[in-house]
Amino acid sequence: MDDSENELSVRDARAHFATVIDRAQAGSPTVITRNGQAVAAVVPIEDFNALEDAIDRQLSREADRDLAENPDAPTHSMAEVIAAVFEDESHHGAA
Repeated sequence: MDDSENELSVRDARAHFATVIDRAQAGSPTVITRNGQAVAAVVPIEDFNALEDAIDRQLSREADRDLAENPDAPTHSMAEVIAAVFEDESHHGAA
């Protein structure tokens, strides 16, 4: 695989997976395509972590804004949210 490539089909990515990982480790993302459409990317972990942090900050700002606009709105603890998620999964899970 040529180092200048930044886009690969699923088939080529599978065939050159170690190289795709090496490229990500070296700081170069690779876009994976299926039928000519971008469907995934293998990115350096630092980029992924930065994106996750940015999303968390944005969601926190939105929550703070929503609470400021409606201070009497009901709130839920993280424990309540997690319990609700697992309860929902138990009702929709496989037997």
